[in-house]
Amino acid sequence: MAPLIPRLHLFEIDDQSWFPAFLRSRIQDCLTLAWNTNTPLQPQSPARIAASALIHELGSSLPSYTFIDFCAGAGGPTPAIQRAINSHLSAQGKPAVDFVLTDLHPNVAAWEKLVEKDPRIMFEREPVDASSAPSHLIHRKDGKKVLRLFNLSFHHFDDALARAILKDTVNTSHGFAIFELQDRSFANAVTVLMLGVAAIAMAPLLAWKRKSPAMFFFSWIMPVLPFVLVFDGLVSCLRTRTSGEIEALLRGCGADTTLWEMRSGRSKFIWPCGYLHWVICTPVEEIQA
Repeated sequence: MAPLIPRLHLFEIDDQSWFPAFLRSRIQDCLTLAWNTNTPLQPQSPARIAASALIHELGSSLPSYTFIDFCAGAGGPTPAIQRAINSHLSAQGKPAVDFVLTDLHPNVAAWEKLVEKDPRIMFEREPVDASSAPSHLIHRKDGKKVLRLFNLSFHHFDDALARAILKDTVNTSHGFAIFELQDRSFANAVTVLMLGVAAIAMAPLLAWKRKSPAMFFFSWIMPVLPFVLVFDGLVSCLRTRTSGEIEALLRGCGADTTLWEMRSGRSKFIWPCGYLHWVICTPVEEIQA
């Protein structure tokens, strides 16, 4: 059922070149926490739900992929998705898979810390444009197929850029997965406001863990971070596409998508109205392989 609210591609503060990089990093930290947190209102974290969707939808072809996160931010859910998928594969006696972090604005400092803890995660130091992925990234030396991840990021692209990214994906990769924590509904605005409240409440703990007095200052003394999280969160709701709208972009991207099949769904990650929305798309032959 189509949303009552039309899609509006308004601006988000975090996207702007004038927004300070150190504040952008703190915003990314908050979003990473949102992906990975369990609370009494959350039976599973959104990252765990995303991993379950990939495991279920890719089935026996799961070990044949390398997963590349094209808008990784500070890492987001990718480390948790990696752990869940590789734990699943290990339990079945199957080989582990690798994950690669990339971004147009690489957060190398955050990624280096992740890689130190996990050898199955790698990253690209140089900026990566998802609409023109570099050959060395896509053509894997180990012969693995590439599945692109867009975690809380696909709504950032306007229609023209989204088509270009999908065209590049179809021409050079073997599938993509889009995960969003919001949709174009009035109810979802409640979840966004809850995120803002949580950002204020968790600021002292995050500031202590990250050894970042700036996070405390810009959350409590001058609440820039909660304001940007809520403002950008509401705009993200208006920007987010339905699965039908994504499929229309895919079919009109200019590449041959005849064999590409799209599946989609949603799962509640926080009471009362927070849902993880997912789209997973691969050529039919990839799932049958």
